[in-house]
Amino acid sequence: MRMRVLPAFTFSTAPPPPPLDPPPSAAPAPAPAPPPPATYAVYLNIYDISPINNYLYWFGLGIFHSAVQVHGMEFGYGAHEYATSGVFQVEPKSCPGFIFRRSVCMGTTNMSRAEVRAFLEDLAEDYHGDTYHLIVKNCNHFTADVCKRLTGKPTPGWVNRLARLGSVCNCVLPENIKVSAVRDETAHLEFSDDDLESDTSIIDSDIGDLDHLLTTPNSDVVPLKDKTLTPERDSL
Repeated sequence: MRMRVLPAFTFSTAPPPPPLDPPPSAAPAPAPAPPPPATYAVYLNIYDISPINNYLYWFGLGIFHSAVQVHGMEFGYGAHEYATSGVFQVEPKSCPGFIFRRSVCMGTTNMSRAEVRAFLEDLAEDYHGDTYHLIVKNCNHFTADVCKRLTGKPTPGWVNRLARLGSVCNCVLPENIKVSAVRDETAHLEFSDDDLESDTSIIDSDIGDLDHLLTTPNSDVVPLKDKTLTPERDSL
């Protein structure tokens, strides 16, 4: 019987092969983009101070009061005899003593309701009631300042054009006139087409009466710092 001789077993001294790379894992999903900041519409509410605006409006002139509406709240600026804030809050489009004309959307702001109030309370330190001036610091100057800071946009030029004319030509309006930004409803002029000439003199006297400050409180007008937060309403 023939036996088969097996070859001798030898150990290899060659280095072991490198380990295989692990299979590539799936790339992690990108993090979702943060939601854009919420924005809130800012409106300029414009009121007629006198019915004569029905005629002057078509010539790009008029005697207007304006206020800013945001977060369902309307803020304006008026005159009084004290060295305290003249900024007040009313229901939107319902400022007593004036005739609402129109709203102009000025843009949007990302300030929350609380941030807007804090901003206006800080700004109110620059708008005291006893510093109100018809030509250089009136309610329309205040709203222009607020709209510029909230939206970056200027208010329409025609809203305060009469004051700018007065600053250039002193004969347009007396320099020492002060205006109460909130007057009683009965202070409006009665104006009719059939009595234009006689009403012209009444309008002149109305402008002369603009230096009367608000002396009786109005329950519809609340100083800014005395107004508590109310539930948010639709802007329009």
